[in-house]
Amino acid sequence: MKTKSFDVELNKKIKNFKKTINVDSDKSLSIRSFLIGSISHNISELDNVLESEDVGSTITCLKDLGIKINKISEGKYNVFGKGLGSLAAKKNTILNFGNSGTLARLLIGILSTTPNIKVKLTGDESLKKRNMAEVIQIMRAFGADFKPKKKSNLPIEIKSSDMPIAISYKANVSAQLKSAAILAGLNSFGNTEIIEDLKFQSRDHTENLLLNNSNSIQIKTDKTKKIIVKGQSYLKNFSFKIPGDPSSAAFFAALTLLTKNSSLRIKNVGLNPKRIGFYKILKNSGAKIAFKNKKKLQGEIIGDIIIKSSNLKPLKVKKNFYVSATDEYPIMFVIAALTKGISCFKGIEGLKNKESDRVKEMQKILKAVGIKSIYKNKELKIFGKEYNRSVNKKIFIPNLKDHRICMSSAILALLTGNNIYIKNFETVNTSSPSFLKIIKKLNGNFKVKTKR
Repeated sequence: MKTKSFDVELNKKIKNFKKTINVDSDKSLSIRSFLIGSISHNISELDNVLESEDVGSTITCLKDLGIKINKISEGKYNVFGKGLGSLAAKKNTILNFGNSGTLARLLIGILSTTPNIKVKLTGDESLKKRNMAEVIQIMRAFGADFKPKKKSNLPIEIKSSDMPIAISYKANVSAQLKSAAILAGLNSFGNTEIIEDLKFQSRDHTENLLLNNSNSIQIKTDKTKKIIVKGQSYLKNFSFKIPGDPSSAAFFAALTLLTKNSSLRIKNVGLNPKRIGFYKILKNSGAKIAFKNKKKLQGEIIGDIIIKSSNLKPLKVKKNFYVSATDEYPIMFVIAALTKGISCFKGIEGLKNKESDRVKEMQKILKAVGIKSIYKNKELKIFGKEYNRSVNKKIFIPNLKDHRICMSSAILALLTGNNIYIKNFETVNTSSPSFLKIIKKLNGNFKVKTKR
């Protein structure tokens, strides 16, 4: 799943289109399916898996931990689970998470309560810069140990707990931290309780994948959402066909909304209510977006997204949208830049600890194409305008190792006709390896510059 380095240059505005597409499979669900399949009993069957670099890192790590995974055909895998506490590591094992923060935090959760684990954890240069202090703190409560003691980023060493004891954890807006606590709780002694504010619920893919194990996990909702994880239980195997990624779909939705006389149907996309904040925000601003052919599978809602070009109002995005639209903020910044009026995004400080500082880097890009923005008090204002001419100079996007910045920059170029040169575009393969193929299908123009 590794690809050679390459750059992409775009300098032509896209023409109108009317198409039907499928987007890449959901990365969050692909990673979680492999992880949960590995600690379940017997063979779990996964279909339509995203074959991206992050998912490749997941498969490699699990194989290094003694899990047998067979590829049956493209996107189809069997995971031979051995049950809770079954992962094992040889002496001096190094687990490399690549670029995946999801894999890092969730697998740390599993390893923390798996007996006799002592391994070194690392990742690529981007992941090494990301703060792991919160997941480390949670896992220390379960009894795991990390060295060096005061280090909060990779590479680090983890030593699992000899006697993992259930904890009570008040979740914040991070689905990764919540999932890590759930997965650690599965092999702990006693019942782990995770409390979540109903106004700020993060994505619930982990809970959904575990819900056919009522002996292991229960969810109660009253004034808060309470997840009760019963430790040391039996996890049943499962079969799951993974839907399209709503975050990947958002980029093509943006392209359609802002290209006149265009329409797009995106088939079989995950429409989990915790993942469609982007679409709700855009509909609130006048976007013509509809969900059709909805069905439910493994606790997840799946359906088609139909988008038509629209006259948008400025985006007014409150803090409570952050958890359901985290990955889509960079492309929303592009939409805001090309929509007349002042758009406002509140409570977005979490974007500064992603693959890059997404607020700062997107501000640089928007400034380069003549769009003013101000970030102050965890709030970004973008002074959008109707965009009729491109900037004369070539705009370079450096190697940030951030797939969402690359994708957003490409959409910006296609919408404006600016000459934008994006370094190391291969990073998009961590989540959306079909991105350029779909752009080509929509008759978008770009040049690939392969590095020697």
